[in-house]
Amino acid sequence: MAAITAQAMRGEIDYPESLRRRVALLAGLPVAALETVYQERLRLSPGAHELLSACQRHGVKQLLVSGGFTFFTERLKQRLGLDYTISNTLEIERDRLTGRVVGDIVGAEAKASKFLEVAKSLGIEKHQALAIGDGANDLKMMKEAGVSIAFHAKPVVRAQADYVLTFSGLDGVLNLFD
Repeated sequence: MAAITAQAMRGEIDYPESLRRRVALLAGLPVAALETVYQERLRLSPGAHELLSACQRHGVKQLLVSGGFTFFTERLKQRLGLDYTISNTLEIERDRLTGRVVGDIVGAEAKASKFLEVAKSLGIEKHQALAIGDGANDLKMMKEAGVSIAFHAKPVVRAQADYVLTFSGLDGVLNLFD
């Protein structure tokens, strides 16, 4: 997996191809292994609970966009009370991963498209929307927001965001709106 990721970082293969190759390495893995990852390894970013609680108190809708997998994002949606999610779907047969992704890969275009779709469905204008990202595949989505925040982000994202949070948790976003 590390070699495939390194190839993608060097621009030798694009994100969708990189993801397909990495997922192929998971073929045959029991679904129970994903549950173990969710229960034992998945950790929210510091300050996530505080930010989400504040958003929910003020009626702010949240969309979790991820290049990860619905297995995790749908559980997070339910656990955290998120309004919307978009991520990749792993194909599963007989309680095992097939090594394939179902449907289109969620990359930069899909993230931006879902962001705009949700904003339109809520009837909000660009200046009312905020996007937080950390990687280059978040930049298109961040450009669609009135406020963009780079959170512990890659240099290219920090350079293009309206605000940069490098040392605080996600609750640092709340300081922008006091």
